[in-house]
Amino acid sequence: MSKFKKKKGGEMPAVNTASLPDIVFMLLFFFMVATVMRQNTLMIENNLPFADQVEKLDKKDLVMYIYAGKPSANYKQFGTEARIQLNDKFAGVDEIASFIAAERASKREELIPFLTTALKVDSKANMGLIGDIKQELRKVNALKINYTTKKGKVVN
Repeated sequence: MSKFKKKKGGEMPAVNTASLPDIVFMLLFFFMVATVMRQNTLMIENNLPFADQVEKLDKKDLVMYIYAGKPSANYKQFGTEARIQLNDKFAGVDEIASFIAAERASKREELIPFLTTALKVDSKANMGLIGDIKQELRKVNALKINYTTKKGKVVN
């Protein structure tokens, strides 16, 4: 006679869910720490131009964004001419120097040479405004410029 008896039902045992809450909270904590929320509210129309050769920026925390384009539908009280947006407010060309200085002051000194200025310009924006922005950037020696585009075929 054998000492072991076979089970008659052959059912699978229930899955142990005791550690499930720990796993859920660990994932929740990870995504809360790793997620970066959008920092600026876009106040302009920003239909980016297309480019066929695109490179991604490596360190997004070392990028200063300057937006240019006409005000979006919610901000029509600011007119229909192309405007500059720095952080969450409309600005003039003369305010770019103080914006760059403030961004540089917020970074550690050894990171300042690696700062990049990204121009997110609407494809229908006036090139005179872009030229003015570039002149101001030259004055404050912010010469590392990135033109943000969409990847795809160039449309005429």
